[in-house]
Amino acid sequence: MTGERESAHALLSSSRRAARLKTVLYKPTTRNAPYLAKQAALEADFQANQASTAASASELGRLRPTFNVVWHVISRDGTPEGGDISDAAINDQIGVLNTAFRPTGLRFNLRKVTRHANETWFSFAVPESPIQTEMKTALREGGATDLNVYSVGFEDPMWFGLLGYATFPSDYRKAPKDDGVVVFHESLPGGRAAPYNLGQTLTHEVGHWLGLYHTFQGGCEGRGDAVIDTPAEATPASGCPVGRDTCPGGGPDPVQNYMDYSDDACMTTFTPGQVVRMLAQTIAFQIGFANESINFFRAIP
Repeated sequence: MTGERESAHALLSSSRRAARLKTVLYKPTTRNAPYLAKQAALEADFQANQASTAASASELGRLRPTFNVVWHVISRDGTPEGGDISDAAINDQIGVLNTAFRPTGLRFNLRKVTRHANETWFSFAVPESPIQTEMKTALREGGATDLNVYSVGFEDPMWFGLLGYATFPSDYRKAPKDDGVVVFHESLPGGRAAPYNLGQTLTHEVGHWLGLYHTFQGGCEGRGDAVIDTPAEATPASGCPVGRDTCPGGGPDPVQNYMDYSDDACMTTFTPGQVVRMLAQTIAFQIGFANESINFFRAIP
């Protein structure tokens, strides 16, 4: 299913506190070695695809992709208390998403909202479960560049505290119906998942959907998150510990980056390197499947 936005669905945060995603890859250990091997294979695949595209890094910076969003509201019983979030809440969330991504040139257009009262999907559509597969297979719309978002309740006690999870761009080829992002409905702006209720869970998960790893990927060793301008970080941040420095060299931890685990109010930035990676991943793995690629990208004057 998804999780590590690569096909390697990673490991859940060791503390099940509001984990933004279950795609946590820490330092190499016997436990997560298979995931690290998958990461290496996926990175090699990405580099091969990236090299085959005609777009240079400078050309990537001139592209302004707009992704259509299809939002699937999954509720327990069709009531607001049961997760039937309002159109206004969804529009507010899309506004937060576009504000976060504005400096990147990436845009998101809410095309459609669907509503479904299904207690099983609401409660148990967790990573890699047959229930989430059933839900997505029944509901997903569009192609590789259409972002499908599912808001659910995550009531499975084995996944207590989960805020969201996502697939990676390279997952689409083998499992197009699995593609998308699943978020806790209370993580939207004004929800009850404080301090994760300002809408940045979706920003974080969309970062994965566009090919970004966590800033703490791999800890202080190896390639980390494969982005050169994000300082290495030993462990996920909690709260907003500005100035924290957990790895030697490279500077303070990027705790204000959208791809860390900081509180929503702390998250304010993507780096230029992350922007280039998102655009390159889009071209390598998503744009090739788009039916209207000419209309998908618009050059900035």
